[in-house]
Amino acid sequence: MPPARWLPSVAALSAVVSIAVGAAAVHGVTDTLAKSLLQTGVQFELPHAIAVFALLGWRDVPAVRGGAWALLAGSLVFARSLDLLALGAPRWTGAITPVGGSAMLLGWLWLALAPFVPERR
Repeated sequence: MPPARWLPSVAALSAVVSIAVGAAAVHGVTDTLAKSLLQTGVQFELPHAIAVFALLGWRDVPAVRGGAWALLAGSLVFARSLDLLALGAPRWTGAITPVGGSAMLLGWLWLALAPFVPERR
């Protein structure tokens, strides 16, 4: 598969995982803290997966794809680190969560500047 197709594919899989984790949290998790961690991950991951598709529809150029990758990678790191904590991973796993949040912030800043990046010809 050409690399240009990876972004929407990974975004779609991210949405699938997010929905599955959200359903599991609602229907199968009784621990209040674990449920809260899982739901927080879903609240961040799913909108960012959807945003990737909106961004590609807006302007599918390298500058936008780079920002979209940062959003997607950040939301995946953020959500999976919370999922791991909810499943009983060591507390130091929580130190990874801000890395994902920072990547999401970077992605949105990147996208704020993307319209000013000249397109290659």
